[in-house]
Amino acid sequence: MGQIQYITVGMTKMDSLWLSNPTLAYQDWQAREAAGADRRPFSARSIVQHQAMFENFRRHLMAKGTTIASFGTADIDAFWQTPDSRTYSQTTRTRYVKLLDRLCRHLVSTGVRLDNPAAFFLSAERWPDQEPAPLFLTEAEDARLQAYIQSIPDDLAGLRSRSIVAAFLGIGITAGEARAARMADLWPDAAPPYLIVRAHGLRDARTVHLGRFAVSILRAWCARRATLPIDGDLLFTLTPDGRPITDMSFGRIVATALAEIGFAGAEPSPRTLRNTFCRRQLLAGHSRDEVSQMLGLASNRTCDRIAATLESDDRALAQTPRARANE
Repeated sequence: MGQIQYITVGMTKMDSLWLSNPTLAYQDWQAREAAGADRRPFSARSIVQHQAMFENFRRHLMAKGTTIASFGTADIDAFWQTPDSRTYSQTTRTRYVKLLDRLCRHLVSTGVRLDNPAAFFLSAERWPDQEPAPLFLTEAEDARLQAYIQSIPDDLAGLRSRSIVAAFLGIGITAGEARAARMADLWPDAAPPYLIVRAHGLRDARTVHLGRFAVSILRAWCARRATLPIDGDLLFTLTPDGRPITDMSFGRIVATALAEIGFAGAEPSPRTLRNTFCRRQLLAGHSRDEVSQMLGLASNRTCDRIAATLESDDRALAQTPRARANE
């Protein structure tokens, strides 16, 4: 507490906002001053991503009982040990370190902080030489999981869990989109059935058709969900008061389902199922532009990376003895 009293001396009203309302202070700084290494302002999409990352770290600090003005290297190190952070790729971890380094340098320059604990981590982090290969289910694993979710359990928890897995595998939505989905957004009895994904951040609203294998379980969940005494109208919730499901809970639900079908991959997560949805659409002959639109993406970068795995499979097939014998 003594450190905070010392550094507040001579601070402007905007600088002191970092102590009273760090979320608002970060938003203001991003809008007015924050820039990348080339001194160019960040794009609107990057600003949204940075704000989400900052809020994630700020919530970690609140749970630790510390503040933006007083956290140290031990608090950053503890952040890497949280369940969500343990799943971060090298690229994501490096982005966090760079964000915290920019933040701390700004806070030191304005007198809100006395040191930059992120500098220690910055020296140890580097961007990967190449992006990691996207993770997805093989076609055989995809088929097994599709069969698994078509079996409709009687118990509420099992029905809810399989319907959540069906949404990720059969619609290709993100965890955030599943968390925000409302009952009125899902139309399993339409022809064809679809989900309306509402606009959020920089992503426009879009309509995504349900995979045929996902229709029955999602229809059953909608019918059951309509009878539950749950506050609000969220499509998926674990609590009677209607609170959204956390990423950690989504991760556990997906991991449990994947364990049931014998999946042993490195990342049993909603993202792996979203990548599987993407790959399945590409295999079905949809263009990269079409699949990117289904996923709500502004560019084809994700589809390009996953399409490259199809090309790798084709090259491997061409090298098999049977393929060479047929040339």
